[in-house]
Amino acid sequence: MAFSEKSFDHRNFGKITIVKSPRASRISISMKPFEPLRLTVPMLVSYKRAEEFLNQKESWIQKNLEKIRKLEDRYTLFTEETQFRTNEHVLEISRHPEGDPGVSLKNKKILVHLPTHADVKDPGIQEMIRWGIQAAWRKEAKRYLPERLGELSRKHNLPYSKVIIKNNKTRWGSCSHRNNINLSLHLMRLPDHLIDYILLHELAHTVNKNHSKGFWRDLEKLYPGARNADRELKEYRIDIY
Repeated sequence: MAFSEKSFDHRNFGKITIVKSPRASRISISMKPFEPLRLTVPMLVSYKRAEEFLNQKESWIQKNLEKIRKLEDRYTLFTEETQFRTNEHVLEISRHPEGDPGVSLKNKKILVHLPTHADVKDPGIQEMIRWGIQAAWRKEAKRYLPERLGELSRKHNLPYSKVIIKNNKTRWGSCSHRNNINLSLHLMRLPDHLIDYILLHELAHTVNKNHSKGFWRDLEKLYPGARNADRELKEYRIDIY
């Protein structure tokens, strides 16, 4: 838990927050889309030393902030005018004179309720909207992915132990040494043929745990054009939508 923090406006980088944390062993810099640049420092490091470190890293920060800005351009900024739908749900943002911001799933809709005065572009509200969208994907994933995985497993005689669906934002899927298959709910953002590719990719790992030539040869038998599908998959960023 942070002990104290200080925020200020930098001449080049805008708002910056310096956080003193008892868990920090060194100064670290965190940059995330739509969030202020953040320095985390050990408890005994002064704010002055943190700002000196910031100035020393200015060229490195500028280079990486440019990458963050490009990522921001690819994120959806959700407003009342945004038309967004999952396979089964439609996003609907409405305003109400009273009450707190909230989100729920009902009648195939992702219902976002905002007070009249609330700024829909506020990072906290944007995160709430994304939570609602991910809840819709989770619901759809739990219904579709295990059933489809079972069909492919039986068709190709590739049994697995169990399937687990998580909000994994780093990997589309994985297969453990015990043949437990983990799938990201974000698979529901992909076209059907790439969902099948991921499922067959993980089923192939029940036999071959690495990405050797033998693995790709076996996967090609299960999914002709596997290499092309793998290249197509790289056009999708699991952490951006």
